[in-house]
Amino acid sequence: MPGPGTPSVIRIGMHAGPQDLSIDELKKLWQTADGNGFHWVSVWDHFYANPLVDRHNPCFEGVATMSALAALTRNVQVGCLVFCALFRSPGLLAKAAVTIDHLSGGRAQIGIGAGWLEAEFREFGYGFPPLGRRLDQLEEALAIIRSLLRDEETTFRGTYYQLEGAICGPKPVNPELPIWVGGRGKERTPRIAARFADGFNMPYLSPEAVADRLERLEAACEVERREFSEIQSSVNVGFYMGERAPEVDPNGCLTGSAQQAVDRIGAYVESGVQGLNIALRPPVDWQALERFIDDVMPHFES
Repeated sequence: MPGPGTPSVIRIGMHAGPQDLSIDELKKLWQTADGNGFHWVSVWDHFYANPLVDRHNPCFEGVATMSALAALTRNVQVGCLVFCALFRSPGLLAKAAVTIDHLSGGRAQIGIGAGWLEAEFREFGYGFPPLGRRLDQLEEALAIIRSLLRDEETTFRGTYYQLEGAICGPKPVNPELPIWVGGRGKERTPRIAARFADGFNMPYLSPEAVADRLERLEAACEVERREFSEIQSSVNVGFYMGERAPEVDPNGCLTGSAQQAVDRIGAYVESGVQGLNIALRPPVDWQALERFIDDVMPHFES
């Protein structure tokens, strides 16, 4: 594992969802990351706080929050892990992504998934289709969004969406604005990523499980005749380095001392993943975050 003076290569990011925090606290988090060498900051897309404890907990909307993130930062890549494909039409989401990319000067990246929190689906009027159907709809949405961002004109006739000569203008500042697919699944998720994605994000998995998913992604790329090296990869890990850390499953988390975090990230480096995002849950432990910035991040190069 890396020790003092032996930096390893992995991109460190921050995943800071828009829940149970004020806008001022979110702005402080984003700007802390932007000014301290983080590669990436992302929000997430829920109508209720995740995990769902009380539906009255405050939770801001994902597209608007990502727009604010883009406008208030200068250095980090700005993303969402992940937008739910069923909450918005793919055309609307593509237009939003382009707008955010222009706001950020070409730093936008978007993740898209099938959604999973049943309460928000049902209570906001989306029903809750079976997983297979949600994944089918995700595949159609990904094909449409990819075409809208990169092609002159988009015509698509699917089961869930139909577009006829749609033009997405302007195009992104970054003509290859990355599209991420995220999920923990072993089978269909890597296949979808191999078919449509520029990036593959794995939430809260151990280094061993990450290595397994990357092997599955590489096998899926062979089937799709894509180069495995074309797809970026990242993992989200829970951030519990503080003295007030709750009892958590250590798989998929950073816990304990700075050196324990360095060793744990070193194991992720060995798994082959390219990026690691610390996922912050409120209330933010600012002292633990400062210790991470000062004592952990210097061991790793992006």
